[in-house]
Amino acid sequence: MPSITGTTKLTGLLGEPVKHSISPLIHNFSFQKLHLDYVYLCFQINEQTLEEAIKGLRVLDIKGFNLTMPNKTKVLSYLDTLSPAARLIGAVNTVENKNGTFIGHNTDGIGFMQSVKEQGILMKNQTMTLLGIGGAATAICAQAALDGVDTIHIFSRPNSSHLPRIKTLQENLKQETSCKIFIHNLLDKQELKTSIKDSCLLVNATSVGMAPHVDDCLIEDNSIFHKNLAVADIIYNPWETTLLTKAKANNCKTFNGYSMLLYQGAEAFRIWTGKEMPVNLVKEHLKHQ
Repeated sequence: MPSITGTTKLTGLLGEPVKHSISPLIHNFSFQKLHLDYVYLCFQINEQTLEEAIKGLRVLDIKGFNLTMPNKTKVLSYLDTLSPAARLIGAVNTVENKNGTFIGHNTDGIGFMQSVKEQGILMKNQTMTLLGIGGAATAICAQAALDGVDTIHIFSRPNSSHLPRIKTLQENLKQETSCKIFIHNLLDKQELKTSIKDSCLLVNATSVGMAPHVDDCLIEDNSIFHKNLAVADIIYNPWETTLLTKAKANNCKTFNGYSMLLYQGAEAFRIWTGKEMPVNLVKEHLKHQ
């Protein structure tokens, strides 16, 4: 690890929890490999402390930062402007400090769709089922539609505060893509079963199943899983969630949020530094951690 100097540029992650994050490993290794005078740290920040944290980071002249749950939508109120993608999605996971102007970006969708491609899954003209309507889910939905997915079935709890935002995205994507997007009640088990039957990909984009609540799972009926279904969980702690364990036991292809994290991080890295993250070297490095 290179020494921190008087000119070291600060980057980091804001969220709760963040202690499990491998983002510091990814970014600090990449900075070192490219001989960049940057450092990446984690900050335990929730919705109640986010506003004060942003004020402090402005004073510190942070180069940029990532946001994870629960801050991806809350942060919109504290930024100066948004990229076109972030404006469409209505959520931010990456902030760039450009000469004192805080610009919100969203790289989650790009990262997720790259992770799907890495699995050899071709989504163009296909159907997918998406659980959740938070910041990550919204980004995944938008990018999937832009990448040519034919139909997306989104399942949300009926009392979710995010419903107006996902309905707005639904209308915006209807104008900009040919993707058909349907919003369903997560409590409607029959509707969920029907949607998954028609899908080649099921994605859990909620925090259900994340450590320490590793036994939690939104899918109770194992008959939902079928041999032509791939199952993704954006969680990577634990490495294999209960959902993925169930899916694997029913002969589904499964993958977690590790690659999504890596590829969305690579895009954030490029935004902050203007350089390409050495992704293959990062993958090798993480194998030995």
